[in-house]
Amino acid sequence: MLDVPQTSDKPYADGKILQRIADGVGVITFNNAEKRNAMSLDMWEGLGQALIELRDDAEVRVVILVGAGDKAFVSGADISQFEKTRHNAEASEEYSKRSAAQRALLADYPKPIIACIRGFCLGGGMQVAMSADIRIAATDSQFGIPAAKLGIAYGFDGLRHLVSLVGPSWARLLMYTGMRIDSAEALRIGLVDRVIPTGELWGETMEIARTISGNAPLAIKAAKITIAQVLKDPDDRDMNAIRQIGTDCMDSEDFREGRRAFMEKRKPQFKGK
Repeated sequence: MLDVPQTSDKPYADGKILQRIADGVGVITFNNAEKRNAMSLDMWEGLGQALIELRDDAEVRVVILVGAGDKAFVSGADISQFEKTRHNAEASEEYSKRSAAQRALLADYPKPIIACIRGFCLGGGMQVAMSADIRIAATDSQFGIPAAKLGIAYGFDGLRHLVSLVGPSWARLLMYTGMRIDSAEALRIGLVDRVIPTGELWGETMEIARTISGNAPLAIKAAKITIAQVLKDPDDRDMNAIRQIGTDCMDSEDFREGRRAFMEKRKPQFKGK
């Protein structure tokens, strides 16, 4: 079982979303293990609430998303809700509207997000994982988007992420067949960034998160903003935002602290200012 401490967790969505903070790292757990962490609308809304709270906490510098138990990160949408919430085009449109704010929050989140993936990462779970900045997977992970097997049109944002990660040909193969791939294949095609032995997954993910948390927040923000603009069409890029964050970095106390720490051969203490 993935060794994720569950002490002092703050519950959302009737406990199906859990949140905690440790060492400058916010952790959000999808806690619906009996359904392999399938996402309901309530869980989407709880995820949004947890993300907003961590976004607004100055002590939190990075967020990890993880699934409870050892079977899944997120196995997809909760299909048992479909007859009520997504039974036709009109209902599906309403469903999308209700989760749109949370999906937009993930897409534009100002702090780095790491997806810590064990077991199944399917459908809507892939959308969550692909919205993260970094994807760390266990050797036993499985990935896929079974929309074609359910008669569902996967949304633009999810497919945009998929194409940007694996390219159009692999996106077509995954979408047309609904096939599942293992973590080794996911790493090879660029869907995930690292694959870690299952028993070491949580420790390795936390080590990466702590490393990010110890670095200069403004410099990380600059990288995140600039990379997001690089991925846009040239006509849509906000070069002023890139210039502004660059100025903020160069004028920051953290930049002065970084120089001092280098000269004094010590670890810098960054404040994000």
